[in-house]
Amino acid sequence: MTAPLDSTLVAQYLTDHPQFFEEHADLLGEIKLASPLTGRAVSLQERQMEVLRDKYKTLELRMSNLMRLASENEAIANKFHRWTQTLLEAEDVGSMPHAVVSGLKAAFEVPQVTVRLWNTAPDYTGEWFTQGVSDDVRIFANSLLAPYCGPNKDFEAVRWLDEPATVVSTVIIPLRHRGDKHAFGLLVMGSPDANRFTSLMATDFLVHMGETSSTALAWLLA
Repeated sequence: MTAPLDSTLVAQYLTDHPQFFEEHADLLGEIKLASPLTGRAVSLQERQMEVLRDKYKTLELRMSNLMRLASENEAIANKFHRWTQTLLEAEDVGSMPHAVVSGLKAAFEVPQVTVRLWNTAPDYTGEWFTQGVSDDVRIFANSLLAPYCGPNKDFEAVRWLDEPATVVSTVIIPLRHRGDKHAFGLLVMGSPDANRFTSLMATDFLVHMGETSSTALAWLLA
């Protein structure tokens, strides 16, 4: 009695002998396979075409997703560029906080934005961007190693916004010198849309936003 062939051995044989179907071309039409697409029996050639079409559709979908992501990143980069231009157009150091806030609102269409700084130079004592900063907020800022992006959990910093009661999702970005663990401020954005800022969003651009803001606002420090 002949022992049944192991499918792995058959597959290995066909891999090692690609000329097999050239020598037995008639088998291409005779071998029937069940098609997962139609459910009917198809020839080996037809099944191969189905596999190739499926691979093509997968690659096409992947390419479409890559093009969509590239388009979204380009749009964000253009907005970032417009915001940076706004910062460069600031008339003096004292107007920089307003430039940061107004620029973000205009370029990124964020409903509510504000910034708070501490340890600023005496000239800026009493300015709007130095008010209402508690010790708890400073401790919270130091604990943020990356921007927070997600639902508003009744953060104290969110209360600095114009209409904090309407904020459902928020971004809170620590401002600090490069390599320094201690923050000297917070950049806060808020939206009434729960899907505007979510924990699933990538934070690469938010990190760059924090670095750019930190560089622009560091001139106000003591």
